[in-house]
Amino acid sequence: MIADIRSLIADRLNELGPGEPNLAVRPHLQQLAAELPANNQTAACLAGLWLLHDFFDESHNISQDLDMLEGSYWHGILHRREPDYWNAKYWFRRVPTHAIFGKLCQQAATLTQDAGMPDGSEYLVKQKKWDAAAFVDLCEKAARGTDELAMLCRRIQRAEWDLLFEYCCERTFH
Repeated sequence: MIADIRSLIADRLNELGPGEPNLAVRPHLQQLAAELPANNQTAACLAGLWLLHDFFDESHNISQDLDMLEGSYWHGILHRREPDYWNAKYWFRRVPTHAIFGKLCQQAATLTQDAGMPDGSEYLVKQKKWDAAAFVDLCEKAARGTDELAMLCRRIQRAEWDLLFEYCCERTFH
């Protein structure tokens, strides 16, 4: 089971927007969904996998029904990528703090420094705690701005996905 999940974690650097669904993995995701025990933790993992491969409807159907921080978090990421920035902020307000925020804050600072601190991203180096709403605003700016800022946001978005997915899987499979 774990090997099946690992094989679905691609080196994708998702677009800030919706992207194109990775149709080649749909049958594998459907099979995995049928095989996993039905509970909130496995559902959170599945919401993340569907989102990684740009299947927004499937991810949304799962995350909107998860009454837990991780469900709201996946939901917020999805709406940020749609882009539906106001709705993303609504869902992120339902996640005032999360266990991954510290690591995410550190990784965002490192990625920002490595990218040469594109215009508007300087706060990521200075912030002491993760501000999901500020990152939504930065992604909105990046969608209309420079390639450097967009690439930075995409890398931070992937770091965020990795951290949240790992967190969900640790609670599911350990």
